[in-house]
Amino acid sequence: MGRNVIVLGSQWGDEGKGKVVDLLTDRAHCVVRYQGGHNAGHTLVIDGKRTVLHLIPSGILREGVFCLIGNGVVVSPQALLQEMETLESNGVAVRQQLKISGACPLVLPYHKSMDIAREEKLGTKAIGTTRRGIAPAYEDKVARRAIKLMDLTRPEIFLEKLRDNLDYYNFLLTGYYQQPALDFGQVADEVLGDAQHIVPLIADIPALLNTFREEGKNILFEGAQGNALDVDQGAYPYVTSSNTTAGGAATGTGFGPLYFDEVMGITKAYTTRVGSGPMPTELLGEEGQLLAQRGNEFGSTTGRPRRCGWFDAPALRRAVYVNSMSSICLTKLDVLDAFDTIYLCTSYQLDGQALDAIPADSEMLARCQPVYEALPGWKTSTVGIAKYENLPENTRRYIERIEQIIQVPIDLISTGPDRKETIQRRNIF
Repeated sequence: MGRNVIVLGSQWGDEGKGKVVDLLTDRAHCVVRYQGGHNAGHTLVIDGKRTVLHLIPSGILREGVFCLIGNGVVVSPQALLQEMETLESNGVAVRQQLKISGACPLVLPYHKSMDIAREEKLGTKAIGTTRRGIAPAYEDKVARRAIKLMDLTRPEIFLEKLRDNLDYYNFLLTGYYQQPALDFGQVADEVLGDAQHIVPLIADIPALLNTFREEGKNILFEGAQGNALDVDQGAYPYVTSSNTTAGGAATGTGFGPLYFDEVMGITKAYTTRVGSGPMPTELLGEEGQLLAQRGNEFGSTTGRPRRCGWFDAPALRRAVYVNSMSSICLTKLDVLDAFDTIYLCTSYQLDGQALDAIPADSEMLARCQPVYEALPGWKTSTVGIAKYENLPENTRRYIERIEQIIQVPIDLISTGPDRKETIQRRNIF
């Protein structure tokens, strides 16, 4: 009997999901991406070689593993094709392994122009998007004017929809944002040129998943970004435009909710965030700079520096019950090797009241004061350790204190970026 497992970020994204998905796919038949777009970046290091993926599921580097992109993902044809070509130039058989839902909304040039124009107009109030057009593409989906991947199989319908949408966006770009209009012919030629390489990959993803389930195959569902960036459950409005939580795995793929067996939350051993919005445990001094330096905390998609802080247990508590997490993978543990004392945020104070879980409101979150517990550091390298009992005593004490607070087992521990640098206490498959 196969198992169907969701793997998602439990913080603000950038937790190291790519490595974990790649590691777990040694027992998976297929990996499915269910939300986000090319605003997400998953970095994998295998035998010292670094690969960054944005749209294609992280299982692509495992030979023979099916990789599926579900309807909850917004797809830039240009970005997808570039990613495919890069992988193929490195010997990866992408076209044999990858299938895409025809229901995926497309991210087109006017979405990117709108994203940039809006962020610039907001100035200091900007959300901090990747400026890649993701939010406008999701808005089109909800407004029922999206051009979907399936439309590229019918050029006459695609061109009609494109003309209508360009009329709408050019009116906004030129009239409200004082930005140049996009040329219809140029956009049409670009998209149709990419389409011939992508259309052959269209498949009925819900039907495929149901077949794999009935055959008893292991299926891994890969989330992008992190729990705190969910458009409904995150600290609005400083969120992404899709459902990053476990519920998005069902709606974003067409896989029935009762078929899921496990939810693993990928959790960094400290906290990082990229973009704007409140972050209670953020460190603005030398300690934050040391975390950023040791953790190489720069966005894999944009290169933006990540904000760093101590571990935020209230944020993880909320992620646990919002996603029904049954398992945790703790990543980047080795980054903490340099600290004499390590601080763990166990709760917040808000207007004299104690909170043990993060509020899903940016105004409330901005007023929260973290309550810390100090733990002794271990001041020795944990890089590459592959057995739990070989970790320093203070490292194990730190891990077990987190488990005690969140009441969920830490089943995987990453002690370095490479696939092999992992402690596996329980195999979720």
